Amino acid sequence: MEKPFPRSTGQDRTRDPWWDNARVVSAALIVVLHTVGSIMARHDSLHVFHVAAWAFRVPAFVVLAGVFSSAGPLGPRRLRTLLTSIVLPALIFSVLFSLERKALGGPLDLHVAQLPWTLWFLMSLFCWRLLLPLVVQLRHPLLVTTAVALALGYVEEFGLQFSASRTLVYLPLFYFGWRLGQGMLRDWFESRWSLPAAVAGVLGSITVAVLWHRDIQGHWLSMRHAYQADTPLGMEGAWLIRLAVLVSAAALVLCLLRLMPRRKVPFVSALGAGGFTVYLLHPLVILPLREKGLIARANTPVELVALVLCGVLLTALLASPFVRRLARPLTRPTATWLLTPTPTRPTTSTPTPTPGPAPTPAPAVEPVADRGSTPPPASVLGPRRTP
Repeated sequence: MEKPFPRSTGQDRTRDPWWDNARVVSAALIVVLHTVGSIMARHDSLHVFHVAAWAFRVPAFVVLAGVFSSAGPLGPRRLRTLLTSIVLPALIFSVLFSLERKALGGPLDLHVAQLPWTLWFLMSLFCWRLLLPLVVQLRHPLLVTTAVALALGYVEEFGLQFSASRTLVYLPLFYFGWRLGQGMLRDWFESRWSLPAAVAGVLGSITVAVLWHRDIQGHWLSMRHAYQADTPLGMEGAWLIRLAVLVSAAALVLCLLRLMPRRKVPFVSALGAGGFTVYLLHPLVILPLREKGLIARANTPVELVALVLCGVLLTALLASPFVRRLARPLTRPTATWLLTPTPTRPTTSTPTPTPGPAPTPAPAVEPVADRGSTPPPASVLGPRRTP
């Protein structure tokens, strides 16, 4: 039986720095990309960065979300947690995003079916956690979810509404992350030979980006739309491109996790608990800078490097304990006004026995085996298996 990896939770005072380090790196890469994304088409260096690090951003976030998910029954407590930690923050920040766009001179659009910018991830995360207890009941979950993700490209109806397309396309990576949290591929993370292999994987991603970054289409990596006929393999072979993207994403995330330090890194590991806050807050900071044309002014190599560093500093600021506490009413609303009070178990008092005559002991009866058979000894049954 696989031994689960240690995973820190919100109730656990001791956090595992390995996962925190990975969260910080992934969150920083997402913020940097959103910072330079509006000017990426003008600069080859930024486009190379986009292709080289794409698997360490959203795919890594999806895998890490799977690591910290549970496949157990969806009881009342878990359902309440989904509402307060995912659904309500998604709605709150959707309204904040709409109000900010209105303040910047845009129309006031309230998004419900298609959440703006990065909030699609919360809608998908809500669906992934609902689907996981069902997916694990399949005989071959990874094979089935991958087949669905590949076939979805031929169905036009699955688009951006309710994040339907990305939910099902990224579901194999989410399940893959859950399996990692259960202890799968432990040898990869602990063996010595995997370290140079992980370095080779990252260098390979950079090499591919440098040589073919203009040939790799953006919709191949985002996987949020149906297949297009202009792919090199045509519509008949478009699923092979998506399969290659999913496989390479899983492999590169494994490389990233293998290279992450397993011990606390000064200043970096302490920011790991703020990955969710960074993901929610950074679009509200970047959008005004982009709409006012401040980001578009960066043109020289020095200015581009400064822009990347600003993205890293923004990540550190938003992940800081002070900002996390300040934003907690928005990122972790209590919602006591919305939900029914948590039911408490009634305390049952043990009745006091009344004095009386002692009961007459029943005659001893030998246990009767079923149809004269005797149960096999424990050595024959073997150790009890945990389902």
